[in-house]
Amino acid sequence: MSKKYLYTETYPDHTRLVSKSEWTLESVQEIERVLRVIVYDKKIVWDVSSISEFDSAGMLLFIEYFSLFSTKTKVEVIGYTPAQKKMYDLLKIEHKSKEGAAAAQKNWIQNLGKKALDRYDDFREFVNFSGELFVALLYNLFHPKSIRIKETVYHIYHSGFTALVIVSLTAFLVGMVIAYQGSVQLAKFGADIFIVDTVGLSIVRELGPMITAIVIAGRSGSSYTAEIGAMKITEEISAMRTMGFDPYHFLVLPRIYALMIALPLLIFFADIMGIVGGIVASEMQLGISADQFINRLQEVVAVKHYILGMIKGPVFAFLIAAVGSFRGLQVSENTESIGLHTTQSVVNSIFLVIAFDALFSVIYTELEL
Repeated sequence: MSKKYLYTETYPDHTRLVSKSEWTLESVQEIERVLRVIVYDKKIVWDVSSISEFDSAGMLLFIEYFSLFSTKTKVEVIGYTPAQKKMYDLLKIEHKSKEGAAAAQKNWIQNLGKKALDRYDDFREFVNFSGELFVALLYNLFHPKSIRIKETVYHIYHSGFTALVIVSLTAFLVGMVIAYQGSVQLAKFGADIFIVDTVGLSIVRELGPMITAIVIAGRSGSSYTAEIGAMKITEEISAMRTMGFDPYHFLVLPRIYALMIALPLLIFFADIMGIVGGIVASEMQLGISADQFINRLQEVVAVKHYILGMIKGPVFAFLIAAVGSFRGLQVSENTESIGLHTTQSVVNSIFLVIAFDALFSVIYTELEL
C-alpha cells in the first residue's frame, strides 16, 4: 500500500518522501499508517508532484504531518501546483485556529513547561549563534583583508550618520528635562549652580550613552532584523550558503563593526546636545548664563567622565547589532515572523543595554571611578 500512496528514499543528508495517486478521504487512513512510522531525524524533501487528486481531507493530513516533521527537522516541499498551494493556505488557517483552541485548553502547567522549553531552545540557538560569530571574529582578526570595508562604511552611514538628528533631538530634550526638574529642587536650597553638576555628570556618564543606545536599538537594531529577515524569506541567505559565502562575514560582521564605530561617536554628539539642552533650560529657569554654566562644567566634569561614558559605546553597539542579526537569522518563511522577531530584537536589545549599563555602574563604583 505504501507504494501506491507514499514511499521513501533515504540519502545520507536527507530523506525523500514521494506522494502518489489520490490523497482523498478514502485513502487518508492508509496514508497515515505509512506517515506514522517515518523517521524524521534529518532533512525531508517531500515531492507531491505525482499526486493525481487532493481533497481537503488529504490536505489536512499533509498539513498535520508537515507541521510534525517541521518541529524536528527542515522540510522542503516540491512539485506542488498553484491550486494545491491555495488549498494549503486556506486550510492551514483553519488548522492553526484549531491548534490554538486546543492549546488554550491546556492547563497552566503545560503552558509553563512549553514556554520554558521555548526559552531553552531560544537560548541554545543564541549560544550557537555566539559561537559562530566568535569564530568569524577570530578569522577576521587573523585575516584582516577579509574585513568588508565597503559594507562597513555603508552601514556606518546608515546606522550612524543618518541617526544624528533623532539622537541629537532626544539628548537635547533629556538635558532640558533634567535641568528643569533639578532646578525646582535646587532652587529651594539656594544651590542653583549645582544644576551644572547634575546635568553634566548624569549626561556624560549615564544618560547620554544609555539614551543613545536605546534610540539606536529601536532604529538600527530593528532594521538589521528586518533586513536579514527579508533576505531569509527570499532565500538569499540560503543561496549565499549554497555558493560558499558565509552570512556571518557578509551580513553580520559588517553591521557589528559599523555600529561599534558609529555608536561612540553618536554618544559624544549626544553628550554635547544634552549639555546644550541643560544650558538652555538653566538660563530660562535659573538665569544661569551659558558662560557660567560652561565654566562650572569645566570644574566639575573631568575628562575621565566623558571617557567612562564613551567606553560603554562599543559594548552597547555589539549587543544591539548581535541581537538584531540573531533575530533576523531566526525569521521563518513568512512575513508575520519578521514583525515578531523585530519586536523581540528591540525588546531584547533595550533590556541588555539597561542591564549592562547597571553592570558598568557597579564596576565604576567598585573601582571608585
